[in-house]
Amino acid sequence: MNMAPEMRPSMPVRVVAALDTRLSRWLWLVKWLLLIPHYIVLAFLWIGFVIAWLVAFFAILFTARYPRALFDYNLGVLRWTWRVSYYGYSALGTDRYPPFSLGEQPDYPARLDVERPERLSRGLVLVKWWLLAIPHYIVVGIFTGGGGGDSEGGWWYPGLIAFLVLVAAVVLAFTGRYPRDVFDFVLGLNRWVLRVTAYAALMTDRYPPFRLDLGGDDPAPRPGPTVMSDPPGAPSA
Repeated sequence: MNMAPEMRPSMPVRVVAALDTRLSRWLWLVKWLLLIPHYIVLAFLWIGFVIAWLVAFFAILFTARYPRALFDYNLGVLRWTWRVSYYGYSALGTDRYPPFSLGEQPDYPARLDVERPERLSRGLVLVKWWLLAIPHYIVVGIFTGGGGGDSEGGWWYPGLIAFLVLVAAVVLAFTGRYPRDVFDFVLGLNRWVLRVTAYAALMTDRYPPFRLDLGGDDPAPRPGPTVMSDPPGAPSA
């Protein structure tokens, strides 16, 4: 169910995107090639992301705090990844080439921010990234696709995001326009995925809602200290 932006409760993970008014009809055919440098850099950045996650896990477990430097680094990796995904085949929402930057880029059409909590639950850190997130992982698998197999062969299935982006690309090629309803739906799916990613990355204790917030806007976090609440049945700190 979708709610108007002014009616949605604010979330610690904020995903915002603006659709380019003029998109190339055929550039999407070669964006995979143009993005190869980004894919190479991101492969190394995500190795660092996993290492930072592991260090943050023990830091939260013993101090209830996510070290700021590690939080900022992982947030930067998520921002970089979101910009590349938005330019590429998770949205095709812009033809503006993404910058090589971990920092915030306020003028880029795809932006992501995660509100850094002052304290995190020591108990939740043990279970939220695998046990509590399992229902969301199932949903995200439908959105993003996946695969499997063994040494003798494998299989892969495209997700709902890829299917909708392909539909948008075909319409764009023939009409020069990106269907607005498809864009809004694609952004809602990506927003769901990014909220779950930030939760699994231990960057928030706020359980992601089972809610599809459509469109490029996202409510900003409310000012003031954030009180993190555990989902029902979660262990206490």
